[in-house]
Amino acid sequence: MNDQGIIINFCPTGMVPTKAITPHVPTSPHEIIEQTHEAYELGITIAHLHARLEDGTPTHKKSVYQKIFEGVRKHCPDLILCGSTSGRMVKDFDSRSEVIELKPDMCSLTLSSLNFLKQASVNAPDMVQRLAEKMAKNGVTPELECFDLGMINYGHYLIDKGYVKAPVYWNLIFGNIAGFQANFQHLGTALSSIPKEHLIGLSGLSNYQLQVNAAAIALGYGVRVGIEDNIWWDNQRTRQCSNIELLKRIHNLMDIHQAPLFTAKAFGALGFRNNEA
Repeated sequence: MNDQGIIINFCPTGMVPTKAITPHVPTSPHEIIEQTHEAYELGITIAHLHARLEDGTPTHKKSVYQKIFEGVRKHCPDLILCGSTSGRMVKDFDSRSEVIELKPDMCSLTLSSLNFLKQASVNAPDMVQRLAEKMAKNGVTPELECFDLGMINYGHYLIDKGYVKAPVYWNLIFGNIAGFQANFQHLGTALSSIPKEHLIGLSGLSNYQLQVNAAAIALGYGVRVGIEDNIWWDNQRTRQCSNIELLKRIHNLMDIHQAPLFTAKAFGALGFRNNEA
């Protein structure tokens, strides 16, 4: 539970949604900056950002991330920025770790290999450790991405070995075919495996985004929300939605539960702000 309020981790783009899949996904630096700025004005804590080339293809290129980060920083000076080190499109360490050199506040660190419905994400132990070491050298806090209990166990291993130091933020993702399922058994097991002093956000993929976000807010945990994880407004998939619509629904749920936002400024003050940038 996050005592200072609900952490909102805004994930507007991801690697999978394209304009052909949904016109609402932001892909150009300008679109990503504008939607993140709008989300910031509404209220978010973290922006979990992915970069795209002009044709919409996901990219690891530092030059593209730099445009996005600079634009977001201009409009959202205290927002916590998180870049992606995903290995779904590029496999080598140098490519995956380019974004770390820009010294964002955080970078994603998927803690093991996993299968998605049609694709694998390969994260060998050596790769995970090298990414964590480079983050530490650049003042970047890992966003510990966990899709199953084994990843939480490996996160504890990295903490014990000194690869990851406090403060610690976990992003637990539910609803993937080969990982945590969106039910209270898996949710409870995952949450009970993490120390109370660590900060936690909960994510649900596709139809499970609203379910998991609602449970998280009711229990006082953070959420991840955005088109990266879900492009639909309803479970019947009759209407696609925008990032801002999804975010406004989160704020409506927070109002119902009288749960305040864990502000980016307060989150940064705990040590998540990169002071080396």
